[in-house]
Amino acid sequence: MKTIKLTIIFGMVLISSNLSAQVMANSKEDSSPVELSKGTSRYYYFPNLQAYFDNINLVYYFKVNNEWQTAEELPENYGGYSLYNKAYVIIKDYDGENPQQFLNVHKKLYPYNARGRYTNATASSD
Repeated sequence: MKTIKLTIIFGMVLISSNLSAQVMANSKEDSSPVELSKGTSRYYYFPNLQAYFDNINLVYYFKVNNEWQTAEELPENYGGYSLYNKAYVIIKDYDGENPQQFLNVHKKLYPYNARGRYTNATASSD
């Protein structure tokens, strides 16, 4: 009887530790609005936020009081929009260190669309 109780307790400990590991992995994956994978482009531009995400350094570039900032997460309610509406543009032809220098170009090419639809999902730095 004691062996059965120990087996049940041991099984419950294994199950609970496995579940907590899955929850941690899911919460980490859910922290980014963009599906990150190797071989993808370095930058993503979010027209609704006029911000960028660096896929290599895993940081956001965004403005606060007209000054560019970088951080692993955007400030809460940044711009009043949600990152999770999947409105982003992949920047395929630039992999330098200052994507924000092309903000005026990207704002013109990819103005914010509340439905998150763009005719061309890649941007050019030309």
